Amino acid sequence: MQRATDRAFGLDLPDYPWEAMAPYAQKAARHPGGAVNLSIGTPVDPTPEVIQQALAAAADAHGYPTVHGTRPLREAVVEWFARRRGVPGLDEQAVMPTIGSKELVAWLPFLLGLGAGDVVVRPTVAYPTYDIGARLAGATAVAADSLDELDAATLARVRLVWVNSPGNPTGAVRDADALRTVVDRARSLGAVVASDECYAELGWGVWDAQRGGEPVPSVLDPRVSGGDLAGLLSVYSLSKQSNLAGYRAAFVAGAPELMPNLVNSRKHAGMIMPYPVQEAMRVALGDEAHVLAQKDLYRARRERLVPALEAFGLAISHSEAGLYLWCTAAEDTWTTVDRLAGLGIVVGPGVIYGEAGRGFVRVALTGNDERIDAAVERLTAR
Repeated sequence: MQRATDRAFGLDLPDYPWEAMAPYAQKAARHPGGAVNLSIGTPVDPTPEVIQQALAAAADAHGYPTVHGTRPLREAVVEWFARRRGVPGLDEQAVMPTIGSKELVAWLPFLLGLGAGDVVVRPTVAYPTYDIGARLAGATAVAADSLDELDAATLARVRLVWVNSPGNPTGAVRDADALRTVVDRARSLGAVVASDECYAELGWGVWDAQRGGEPVPSVLDPRVSGGDLAGLLSVYSLSKQSNLAGYRAAFVAGAPELMPNLVNSRKHAGMIMPYPVQEAMRVALGDEAHVLAQKDLYRARRERLVPALEAFGLAISHSEAGLYLWCTAAEDTWTTVDRLAGLGIVVGPGVIYGEAGRGFVRVALTGNDERIDAAVERLTAR
């Protein structure tokens, strides 16, 4: 009989991709002016006081919270969708808070009952967790930016299609017509469309609503959904817009026929957002002032970084929205990463986002003003 200690335990998952950055981070740290870490998207600015106060006010949370979230929180999400995303009439029953958006991305295929033989489609350049979620469920992840790229045998097995607009890392935005094309094609296959939209408040250029642009559309927008939310899920996080990464404050909305089972499954698994965080998120969703103020900070940092990166010889691709600049110097990714590390600047390697990311680096806007200015000075020094 085989002993338990002889067996291989643990999930067969790839190493966490950021481990490969260690030597470059060490090189950057040796710069006389210290490292400027623009490799990850974690917020560096303070959590707004109004949200901190809401968290503190809800600190007497002696009872168990609900998986489905409090009704006032769900109503705040509904009101936010109508006010900020052009989605009127959302049913509060079709809303659920999640413990950050990453955990939902990772577990959604499993929660939907996907398994061996099922296909999860994700963008060709994408956040690695879409692949991990498919693997956790035993399904197969396939990279494609259009379902028309897939052969008939693969199409027949598609059960979930991930859309990421604005995209991480590319910052690409799909307009309402492009989203509608994805939705119509997925519906013809009987597949669910899950849209990861956590950068939607951070549009630039034609998508900068505060500068006369158009708001980034949601998959739940009537122009996309045709007024029918069946099979459509919008995933959103307050980590970026409200500096709440440490709160793990996010939600999923839509697909009223799927939501009861998602709620029930999460009840069994104990996937519950703490009540104080639910209250903090409720207050955050109702306060636009802090969101616009934070966007102003990111806009100013972006406007300083773009010309500096171009002066260094990087071409910026897409980057119409979000917290990142997707750049290439027409050379190997790691060569660019190393050259920037020599200036004390740490960036994200495009290769960790899929084969289509080779030759690119991702530069985050998430440095404080002093560090952004230091990066600009180093990039433009002659």
